Amino acid sequence: MQDSILASLKKLRSDARFLATIDDQKINSVLSDLASGAISQQSAILEENLKDLKRMDSADPKYDRLMLTEERIANIANDIRNVASLPSPLGNTIEEKSLPNGLSLSKVTVPLGTIGIVFESRPNVTFDVFSLCFKSGNAVVLKGSRDAHYSNLRIVSLIREVLADHQVPEIVFLAPSERESLKYILEADQYIDTIIPRGGQGLINFVRNNAKVPVIETGAGIVHTYVDKSADETKAKAIIKNAKTRRVSVCNALDTLILHRSYLDRLTNLVSGLDHDHQLQIFADEAAYKKLRGHYQEQLLSPAQPDSFGTEFLSMKMAIKTVDNIEEALDHVFRYSSKHSEAIVAEDAATVERFMKAVDAAVVYANTSTAFTDGAQFGLGAEIGISTQKLHARGPMALKELTSYKWLIKGDGHVRD
Repeated sequence: MQDSILASLKKLRSDARFLATIDDQKINSVLSDLASGAISQQSAILEENLKDLKRMDSADPKYDRLMLTEERIANIANDIRNVASLPSPLGNTIEEKSLPNGLSLSKVTVPLGTIGIVFESRPNVTFDVFSLCFKSGNAVVLKGSRDAHYSNLRIVSLIREVLADHQVPEIVFLAPSERESLKYILEADQYIDTIIPRGGQGLINFVRNNAKVPVIETGAGIVHTYVDKSADETKAKAIIKNAKTRRVSVCNALDTLILHRSYLDRLTNLVSGLDHDHQLQIFADEAAYKKLRGHYQEQLLSPAQPDSFGTEFLSMKMAIKTVDNIEEALDHVFRYSSKHSEAIVAEDAATVERFMKAVDAAVVYANTSTAFTDGAQFGLGAEIGISTQKLHARGPMALKELTSYKWLIKGDGHVRD
């Protein structure tokens, strides 16, 4: 397996040079045809996806991430078209100047090179990653999990068909889904320029700890929403419901509701319906538990345990923490945040400002749902992932984040003393 993977990576590295010769019009044409192909071949894609779904327990939090539907494929196609419609991130002059000695300097955006994506379950990532990497002039190495084996094979087959139709080399490589192949990807620093993991904290930690290739970390989403004493109750209720129940398996879903103690009398209303309509299981601290007991389905309400906080549930579960003031809320976020997405619901401007300045996360919200942490929602077309680190990129990573730069120096026979 090692020899086969390294041979494929070596060829990919060589073929990637072709990307420098493709103009943006051709790139957009390829992406447009890929979007159309996703729709026209959706039956075949869904058939392969069903094979994957049959191998997974439907109660597994990853099941929803794995599942494709006609609606989701339509959304994927729209995202691909959106990427095609965006300006090219390449060849843009970031800075230029002339030195006293007559040298002309310019800093120009260029592709990162060959990007490796290690991901779990989500076959939509295959489409998103390819479209963003291709638009930004990067070759891509995909290492999906065994969960999405059949889905990824079919999607990559479609991508290769479209590339062949446009006489573009296969600048995408799908690594074997077996777990042992990951080692060879993570150590291929002579062929891959950066690795971006997308998945649970276990996968992210493994990649970070074992890669020889530089890693851009996309962290797990342990997401909080703080409802301040000045919060509008109608807004707070709608935000909590949307952030928690819209789609529980995504990394921007709400995990812990932090509640100002003065809001306890309104807690029952804030979570009303979440038990009957969504079967949401709540782990409440002592104060919140006392208020909810008798007003929330008994089988869905439990006292919070130490591990109820700092947990990315990825399911219909939520913790509740009661605090006396914003400083306690900030302390809780500081202790448990994964620096992904955090939110405050408050009408007091000073409190909002304090929260937004103090919270160290890739995305910080005021009076809105954390469900918006998404490249497409940010107008970026799609996303490679949500970076929770601070070097190179942070937050939703899209076209601009898949570029670096090089300096171009022009002289006229200059030599240095």
